Amino acid sequence: MKRFLFVSLLFVFVASGGVFAQITVSGTLDSTVSMLLGTGDSTGFSFGLEEYANIRFQSRLRSDAVVYGAFNLIAASGDYAKNAALMAGISPVSEPPLIPQTAFFSGENFISGIELERLYFRLRGEHTDFDGGLFRLPFGYGQIWGPSDFLNPRNPLKPDARPRGILGALLIWYPNDDLKLQTFAASPRNPFANGGEGLIAGLSLDQHWSTASLQALYTYEMPQTGSSQGIHRAGFSLKADIEVGFVMDVLYTFNPAQSGGSLLDGLSFSAGFDYSFLGGDLIVLAEYLYNGEKSSTALEFLNNHYLYAGATYRFNDFTSMNAALMICFDDFSITPIISVNHNLFQGALLNIMAQIPLDNEVFSSGKMNFLCSARLRLRF
Repeated sequence: MKRFLFVSLLFVFVASGGVFAQITVSGTLDSTVSMLLGTGDSTGFSFGLEEYANIRFQSRLRSDAVVYGAFNLIAASGDYAKNAALMAGISPVSEPPLIPQTAFFSGENFISGIELERLYFRLRGEHTDFDGGLFRLPFGYGQIWGPSDFLNPRNPLKPDARPRGILGALLIWYPNDDLKLQTFAASPRNPFANGGEGLIAGLSLDQHWSTASLQALYTYEMPQTGSSQGIHRAGFSLKADIEVGFVMDVLYTFNPAQSGGSLLDGLSFSAGFDYSFLGGDLIVLAEYLYNGEKSSTALEFLNNHYLYAGATYRFNDFTSMNAALMICFDDFSITPIISVNHNLFQGALLNIMAQIPLDNEVFSSGKMNFLCSARLRLRF
């Protein structure tokens, strides 16, 4: 059935060339190998291999509409296959892992999958745009944490993760060049919900000035089964270029069904800055996050206080290095992250990254894990 759907998708994609005026295709191909090494009592070794392609296409229908689409092709083994199985809700207890009725199916020494990432249309007007389908709906100006981006919470430890889309509709109105108003509706988080259950709707406003921008956001999530009240989210995001680049992002979540606790439990707040030295070759940034227990970022992080600090240095037009620390002040855990990027030639980027999670248990027991990965990205 999966093969039939994929062949049908390719057929529609190719056949559409006779309907649309022009189809533009682009994408990336990532070849990644990772190694996890343990020291002390945690001595061990594991590896992962992954081949990942993100293929995007778009086509214009005259000057009034555009059709966009994107899908991912994935082949994985080792750690990447185990992670995919766990995300699919299956325990990989056999070799190769048996993952029936999911987006993945197994081969001789790998599992593979096909994922639809984007599929939507955009209708263009003189002062309005309308999007409908499966598309990305981002909010906020935060560079690292992004509390306002609640539909797809971020994780700085996974900077290359592809942002998920939502199935819904978006209406944008541009009263002038500096003001944008949006109203949107997104399908429930449970794809099997019906009758309006869990539907998310909202409004946002973006105002731009010469050195600053402000976004205000309000959303309402309709009640789930067994609840008579929905979830309210409201906040704002600010960025300004004043000697340093400053950014602040605030989103408060109020769920009447979750009574008790502190008023700060629903707050997700981040603030930070970036600044460049040496003619732009050295860029430093830092961003703090307060993460309430019932906030928009609570699904990704368990504690309250986090800090991300990093620096990127460009050696030349081909090579750069990034060093960063992610710190949690609640349990004094630290994750150093080092990565090097090198452009082999136009359209080919080599990335080498290492992470070493450190906390009190590591220092007291000597159990340490060292994660290293190398990725070759080809753009076409």
